[in-house]
Amino acid sequence: MFQKLNKSGRFSVLVHFICWFLIVCQLLRVCFFIWQYDEVSWNILHVLQTLLTGLFFDLGTVAFVCIPAVIYYTLMPNRFVGSWIDKGLVWFFTALTITIIVFTFFAEITFWDEFKTRFNFIAVDYLIYTHEVMANINQSYPLPLLIGGVLCISGGILFLFYKTGAFATSFSVKVSIKQRLYVLGSTVTVVFIFVFFINNSMAEWSTNRYNSEISKSGIYSFFAAFRNNQMKYTEFYTTINNDKAFALVRKKLGGPNAFYTKENYSIHRKITDSLPSEQKKNVVFILVESLSGSFMKEFGNTENITPFLDSLAQKSVFFDNLYATGTRTVRGMEAVTLCIPPTPGQSIVKRPDNANLYTVNSVFKAKGYDSNFFYGGDGYFDNMNAYFGGNGFNIYDRGHGSVLSDEIQAVRNHIEDNEVTFENAWGICDEDIFNKMLRVADKQYAAGQPFFNFVMTTSNHRPYTYPSGKIDIPSGTGRSGAVKYTDFALREFFADAKTKPWFKNTVFVIVADHCASSAGKDEIDVANYHIPAFIINLAEAQNQKINKLCSQIDLFPTLFGLLHWNYDSDFFGKNVLRNEFEERSLMGTYRKLTLMKQDKVMILSDQRKQAFYLWNKQNNSLKALPMEQSFLEETIAWYQTADYLFNHKLLK
Repeated sequence: MFQKLNKSGRFSVLVHFICWFLIVCQLLRVCFFIWQYDEVSWNILHVLQTLLTGLFFDLGTVAFVCIPAVIYYTLMPNRFVGSWIDKGLVWFFTALTITIIVFTFFAEITFWDEFKTRFNFIAVDYLIYTHEVMANINQSYPLPLLIGGVLCISGGILFLFYKTGAFATSFSVKVSIKQRLYVLGSTVTVVFIFVFFINNSMAEWSTNRYNSEISKSGIYSFFAAFRNNQMKYTEFYTTINNDKAFALVRKKLGGPNAFYTKENYSIHRKITDSLPSEQKKNVVFILVESLSGSFMKEFGNTENITPFLDSLAQKSVFFDNLYATGTRTVRGMEAVTLCIPPTPGQSIVKRPDNANLYTVNSVFKAKGYDSNFFYGGDGYFDNMNAYFGGNGFNIYDRGHGSVLSDEIQAVRNHIEDNEVTFENAWGICDEDIFNKMLRVADKQYAAGQPFFNFVMTTSNHRPYTYPSGKIDIPSGTGRSGAVKYTDFALREFFADAKTKPWFKNTVFVIVADHCASSAGKDEIDVANYHIPAFIINLAEAQNQKINKLCSQIDLFPTLFGLLHWNYDSDFFGKNVLRNEFEERSLMGTYRKLTLMKQDKVMILSDQRKQAFYLWNKQNNSLKALPMEQSFLEETIAWYQTADYLFNHKLLK
């Protein structure tokens, strides 16, 4: 085999590299098959299509990787072939490229372990926020062993190329102009085809999500996500007339207590309450990292890792049928602050021109509240400081300096080292961030200032480390320990809060940002969007379990209703407790947009595709249904209008 490869002469090293790359890519694909053996489709035709589709995308990927080398081989004159500069450049860049590719393969394995998907927009974000990500990798994996493994494997591959004569052949054979142009032309043609005629969604041929993901090339998927981080709804999805879309949504959002103040392309309305007096209570809002509903005993878990939250479920307004809008923290933040469906592409939290939006904080500010955002890491991560600072929150985080948006200056307060007892890659432990919030609330109360304090936790995140001696599960051993520590920290927080003079006049809201894992074999894994939510410390008579199907976007409108507030609304969420509330949830990924009503699920995909399913809650499976036009149009209306309002700056 190697003798045949060496017949490629001057291009011998390049051909060796291409063959090695394609073989390893297929081996990685086989590993993923075995990894998900109980969830992939093992139908022989499906396996073959997965491997062949993967090979096709691997060929495109390797063409992109090799284009610099092909240009070099094309331009290097024959008289310099085999010279010291030729040998130095070929050896160095071959070694560098192989090392990067080997590291990428390792990264793909760890990424699959975390997200059960090929590289996507999350990987793009991770490239931007290198400090947090590298610290997380260092604390989660044996980094010296990993780097040593990458270098050893890369060295072994180079040695194999050397022993088979690839380098010797490349440095001893001249190449004609015709051969150079043929190789250059072939490579450029492949690159041209993949740039202008191929997109990553073409790999998604299977109804089994795992087969589709395994069909992809990780490197190609990364750059595809980089190109498509923001997607305008009208360019990628099925649309209906805007007049019809807004008419449908306005009908859904209307009601006896909702009065529209603008016509046509607007959902702005005044929400009124039947009671004459509003309750002006402080609000502490806690967004908990990756708190899946499945962690709670309330939903069948037997590990006893959320004893405090399970107790709260019995003495609060508890939402037991609420679903997250997305799979990332910024999606949860977007949902609870803007009360908006997940528009395609990147979350609004991370988009440009996202300051001075009409958020729930606009309601609090209109009523004279002091608003603060607490985060245990550096709020630069995921653009959180820019978003919250630009929308009226003062910032408390581990970063330094002030926050400036285009229109608003917010104060950024540094959490000092003497306020920290434990810290990992993502920030300080949950106990520390809660204690910081308590100290700030004390000052707000002393100043006679009603407050809205928004806390984002970090402990329930890989590497799952937390202060030792707090719970009976050792730190860093896995997700269950992190969940139990977060539950412990919440218990301690409430014990401390109850001693405060402001406690009786304070409402606490707890909800997850998203589930711990949202990937499954179907397009949308419905069960992995189910999250718990609590409204705590209202009058005991108001406590209840709400089993209506609803969304994160309904949480604050429901709270405002419980407080009997009159307010202006640009929210897509509604008060779940109103008789006219129509049960539904809106959820998605950065490319899939979903409406669920009862047990029916409509999924919109880019390339103007849609699919309609019956969801079996018992086994979390989707069964295809004939298309239902009215359901399809309603789904389109929710997402098309949300995208329209943001992109036309009508949420300002």
